[in-house]
Amino acid sequence: MKIRTKRSSQTVTTRPAEAVQPTAKACDEETPFETIASWCVLIVAWFFATTLLAQNFQIPSGSMKNTLLVGDHLIVDRSTFAPESSWMPLAYHREPRRGDIVVFYKPVADYPNGQPEYTILVKRLIAVPGDHIHLHNGVVYVNGAAQPLAKEAQETPAYDPEYQDEFPALLPTPQSPHRATESWAVEIASHIENGELVVPPGKYFMMGDNRHNSLDSRFWGFVPRENILGRPLFNYWSFDTPDDQQDKTGLGDNLAWMGHAALHFFSDTRWKRTLQMIQ
Repeated sequence: MKIRTKRSSQTVTTRPAEAVQPTAKACDEETPFETIASWCVLIVAWFFATTLLAQNFQIPSGSMKNTLLVGDHLIVDRSTFAPESSWMPLAYHREPRRGDIVVFYKPVADYPNGQPEYTILVKRLIAVPGDHIHLHNGVVYVNGAAQPLAKEAQETPAYDPEYQDEFPALLPTPQSPHRATESWAVEIASHIENGELVVPPGKYFMMGDNRHNSLDSRFWGFVPRENILGRPLFNYWSFDTPDDQQDKTGLGDNLAWMGHAALHFFSDTRWKRTLQMIQ
């Protein structure tokens, strides 16, 4: 069509606009380099979260019954007890306190395959540096005050009542039934004052809530501050698991257990414990 302007007699001829041809594809395919970069970002984020902020942990034994059960899977806060850092100024930090449930490295090594291995454990923090502690008739006394069992703790018969219930009145030996470590049997006497164990600076005394079925600081001594990893926040999954499952380490045992968990996921999951906060 023709359009005549007012200012000039020139005629401008127009035609329907042609479709604009893109010079590049609307959605370019991701290059191999970009794919690798994306995965690297995810891996770094995962590593940061699981090493500095939070980590999952599975309860392997019944030493914390019934507060924690074998087969509980926990999210562990690793930032609260970590040293303060200038690059995370808003992160909340505090020192471990009496009554905290704590995840830590066992202070003495085990030798399952002939090589030293420091097991990760979870116990309740009973005494902090400077505290005086003893047990009488199975009751824990800290600085002269009786400490009641945790609300969910389970009482079970002691397999060595004299040592466990009257600690440290009876000094341990590596040959005795309570299986104290050799190093602790030598060291413990130097920390006893007036029949009570005194916690030295930088050390903590841990015990399981299931006190008669717990190998804890009574058997291998104090936990150094640097061994403490964090505190459990909540139970994200709890699956009914035999107490001896941790001892089955063969490939066939692991495959059989994975199959069992898949088949019985809904029936053996402890749904009431799912997302339960840890106290």
